[in-house]
Amino acid sequence: MNAWAMNGAGNAFILIDARARAAPLAPSRAAVAALALAHPFDQLLALEADDGADARLRVWNRDGGEVGACGNGARAAAWLMFQEGKGDRLTLASAGGTLRARRLAGGGAEVDLGPARLDWREIPLARAMDTVRMDYPLDLPGGGRLDGPGAVSMGNPHVVFFVDDPDALPLDVIGPGVEHDPLFPERVNAGFAAVRGDGLIRLRVWERGAGLTQACGTGAAAALVAACRQGRIGREAVIRADGGDLPVRWSADGHVHLAGPVELEREIALPEGFGG
Repeated sequence: MNAWAMNGAGNAFILIDARARAAPLAPSRAAVAALALAHPFDQLLALEADDGADARLRVWNRDGGEVGACGNGARAAAWLMFQEGKGDRLTLASAGGTLRARRLAGGGAEVDLGPARLDWREIPLARAMDTVRMDYPLDLPGGGRLDGPGAVSMGNPHVVFFVDDPDALPLDVIGPGVEHDPLFPERVNAGFAAVRGDGLIRLRVWERGAGLTQACGTGAAAALVAACRQGRIGREAVIRADGGDLPVRWSADGHVHLAGPVELEREIALPEGFGG
């Protein structure tokens, strides 16, 4: 199997091409964690054969847990397939739903992440709650409180707090508590966003199972949707992550589209017998 180190706006991946395998990959949590030590990444991605799509995309966080979606990872996988000559459009099956990608004129890839899921049961939350402005206050170390975040699922659960300055917050201190709060039975990605002028949102995300990352594609999508639902911005914005800018639009049909940079860094060698 071939494997590459890649990134999307600094969101680091190892992408494995497992399309020729007869059986799905089955890496243990320990094997994924060991690979992350040897080749640091936020998510491990695998392309596998799929009868109903151009390929199936699977995603593991660096703690070894398999998750439903990865927006920047989908862009990276689609970009690699476009480089193979797959035409201008393709579909990726995933645990979070079917993802549709198109080649951009500048050589990148935009991915339709599907519809934003907004009902409390779809996030999911442990109890019924308004997901536009949640009754979920967050006390900050040293005093202060954040209140009224929005909740969105983009194949992965997200909660988005709106703040004056995300860079002033100790996400390594407050992120784990939000991630593991019992309100979120599947844990949650915690975003901290500031809506700026001219259609710009500054965003930092604490990802479940990965921690603080340079960018989060589904987090960028969730931030736009949550901000729009609270009347803070329109249906299109540039999300400024630590690693770069991610253009996002929430179309009238409810689907969220994600674009942004992709970089192929190097080919890597997988450990003998990785994935079973």
